[in-house]
Parts: sequence; structure tokens; C-alpha cells
Amino acid sequence: MTPQSLTRAQQYRREWLAQPRADILAGLVVALALIPEAIAFSIIAGVDPQVGLYASFIIAIVTAFIGGRPGMISAATGAMALLMTGLVKEHGLAYLFAASVLTGALQVAFGWAGLARYLKFVPRSVMTGFVNALAILIFLAQLPQLIGANVQTYAMLAAGLAIIYLLPRVFRAVPSALVAIVTLTAVSVLTGADVRTVGDMGTLPGTLPPLALPQVPLTLETLGIILPVSLTLALVGLLESLLTAQLIDERTDTTSDKNTEARAQGAANIITGFFGGMAGCAMIGQSMINVTNGGRGRLSTFTAGLGLLILILALQPLLVQIPMAALVAVMIVVSISTFDWRSLRDLRVTPRGEVLVMLSTVAVTVFTHDLSRGVLVGVILSALLFARQVSNASHVIVSDTGGLRTYHVQGQLFFVSTHDFLRQFDFTHAGPVVIDLSGAHLWDGSAVAALDKVLVRFTRQGQPPTLLGLNEASATLFRRLSGPGGASAGH
Repeated sequence: MTPQSLTRAQQYRREWLAQPRADILAGLVVALALIPEAIAFSIIAGVDPQVGLYASFIIAIVTAFIGGRPGMISAATGAMALLMTGLVKEHGLAYLFAASVLTGALQVAFGWAGLARYLKFVPRSVMTGFVNALAILIFLAQLPQLIGANVQTYAMLAAGLAIIYLLPRVFRAVPSALVAIVTLTAVSVLTGADVRTVGDMGTLPGTLPPLALPQVPLTLETLGIILPVSLTLALVGLLESLLTAQLIDERTDTTSDKNTEARAQGAANIITGFFGGMAGCAMIGQSMINVTNGGRGRLSTFTAGLGLLILILALQPLLVQIPMAALVAVMIVVSISTFDWRSLRDLRVTPRGEVLVMLSTVAVTVFTHDLSRGVLVGVILSALLFARQVSNASHVIVSDTGGLRTYHVQGQLFFVSTHDFLRQFDFTHAGPVVIDLSGAHLWDGSAVAALDKVLVRFTRQGQPPTLLGLNEASATLFRRLSGPGGASAGH
């Protein structure tokens, strides 16, 4: 074994066993929180609850072993479920399983292609909007459990919040969220409280899922049906997973391998499709529950998946009696802790463009309930604002020396900044002209075309200009793209 492989083996072992007690306890809290979410997302997708539950424990266990972000929780998610509705309604459950397998295959390919490197194009203002929108969506998702509820439900909710917030002041050996769930379940059972429970969410499976190929025709027609859905699922799933991984990196002050995580997400979705589950991705809310309760390693993710399986198979009689108010209390605390409150305090000092990007990301995400759309709008808006800002930084300074006029071009020249480029030159000047580009850079064809027009206009006036200071990259681009007039100009 080489020293490098030994180091990797040691690192992998640390990711499993660095803090087993904390990871197991945090994973148990996540397992309990996964159940209502998986059932709800199954309902959104138009499938039986067992489809989401099977997917959740399979994806969690697979990513625990081969994922690139220890401590992140992946399972069936709402964003993915929304994209499956039409396919299930029009073609049936078998096509959903086939689409899940194809989704996984695409994600594996994206992972090997190094798609994660493009995450650097997501600005911090978009990430802040992403996190704040997530917190709002988590909170809004709890409202259906509270609207129209009775006094007992609200009392349990208040008790759950009190336990979660106050218990850590005197006792930290066990996550307060787990204590709240166990305590409120015991109270509900002993008092016969009239509250909504996990059992009211839907029928839970009682056996392990069977391994089987999706029962669809292996034809090009089938591929044409599932490919558009699978491609969308793959992109949305990777976007949410990679952004969640980055968020956890920041919250835990650690790093992760995003391309490995992309491949792991793909492998998990392939496997879940063969076991009757729906495609999933990282769950930001549950990941934050895990991190908030001390989960950092692979063992926490594995415990969440295995714990979910044990709960729905062996402990189902107890599981169905957990009051939803207890789980809602956990999720409300997660939403509050997830929200970046500092971003509100800094609104006055943050540049207006970044504030606009952050608020737009939040607004689109909350309005559409789709994190990927919010991020896409934020990235596009950031790019437009950046292009506008850079375009204002380019200008032309004119100097005259003994009849020689020199135009000193400063800044970055590209499709936005060249809009008023020609207006900064006086084509009626009768003397020799020099265009000094030592302080500029040509980025695209629009910049070359604008400079070419300047050369042509001066040449037509009988004063072919001299170009100076083109850096190597700009000169290469100019020679390749400039027209005959520009190419023949003196430079």
C-alpha cells in the first residue's frame, strides 16, 4: 500500500469513526425527520409513500459510503418530486423507475466530466439568497400541519420548541431535538392527545423493496419519453446537492469533493431505480438538522438511512404514534437556524447589486418553490450586473503631442463595453493617429469588430492609425477575427 493510498484510507476511516456517538445520535434525529418528508414528497410525485421511503434509505446509505461530502443527507426531495408528476401521470410508475436509473447514469457522467467546477460561477449573493429561501420554504412547509389545528397541537409545538431551545443550557449529552420527539411521543401516547401523527400521513411499507428491472420497453420511444425528464432531474439534483455540499462546507469549516459527490448521487439514483424508488438528491433541511445536532461524518448519514429502514420495518407501531407537532418543532428550529440573519443586518452596507441578486433569488425560489430556478435567476442577474459594472470601467483618454493624437484605451472590451466605443474617437482629425491598447484587453468578437470599425473609419479618412500595446492574447484574437480593413491597418 502506497503512502498516498494509506493516507486516503486513514482519512476515510476518520470520516466514519471520528465521533461515533455524536453521529449516531444526530442520524437518529434525521431518520425521524425523514419520514414525513419522504411521504409528503411521494404524494407530490403522485406515487405511494413506500416509493419515497425506499428511495430515502437507499440513497442515504449509498451516499454514506461513496459520497464526497461526509455528513450530508441525501434522499427523496420535493424539488425532484415536482419534476416527476407529469411522467407518472401520463406513463405510469415503471417509467419513473426507468427515469431514475437514467438520471443516475447522467449524474455519474457529469461527475466524471468534472461538472462541479462550474459551481464557482455561483456568487455569494446567490448562495445567501439560496440559503434564506430554503429557510423560508422549510418554514412554509410546516404550515399545513398547523393551520386549523387544535389547541393540543399548538401546546405540543410550544413544548417542543421549549425543549429544543432550553435543554442544551443544562444537558447536552443527547440532541435536544431527539429528546423533544421522544418526550412528546410519550406524552401523546399516555394522554391520548388528539393530535395528528406520522401514521396519519399514509401507509408505511412492511417489507424490503424487491430488486427488479423497470418494466418498460427497451426502445427509442421509451428513451424519448424519459430522457427530457431524466436530464432535468439530473441537473436539478446536482445543483441542489452541490450547493448543499458547499453550504455544509462553510458551516463546518471543512472541504469536500464535489465531483465524487456527483458520481455518488448518480450511483444512488441508479440503485434506487432498480429497487422501486424515486430519484433524489441532497436534502438541505435534513442536512442542516444533522449538522445542527452535531453530525459530521459518514456514520451520521448511514445511521439516518439505516435508522429509517429500522423504523419503518421493525418499529412501525411506535413510529406511527409520533406527533407531527414534534417534527414540526424540529423543522421550525432548523428554518430559523438556517436563515442568514446577518444578511438582513448588512442590507444597508451591501452593494445594491448584490442585495438585488439576493432578494431576487429568494423571491423566485419562494414563488416557484424551486430552488434551481431561483439560483438560475440569481446567476443570470449577477452576470448581467457584472457585465454592466465592467462595461462602465472601460474608457478612452485622448492626448495630443505635436500634431500626433494618441487614443489610450483603458479597461475590458467585450460585447457590453463596446456599445459607445466609436463615439470616443474623432474621425475628422487630420494628423497621424495612434491607438494605444496597452491598458486594455479584447475578450470577444464584439471587441474585435468595434476596434476594426475604428481602424476602417480612420483609414477611409486617409489616416491609417497605428496600433500599440496589444497583449498577446488580444493580438491573436484580433488577427484571427479582424476584417480586411483592420488587418491591413498599420499595427
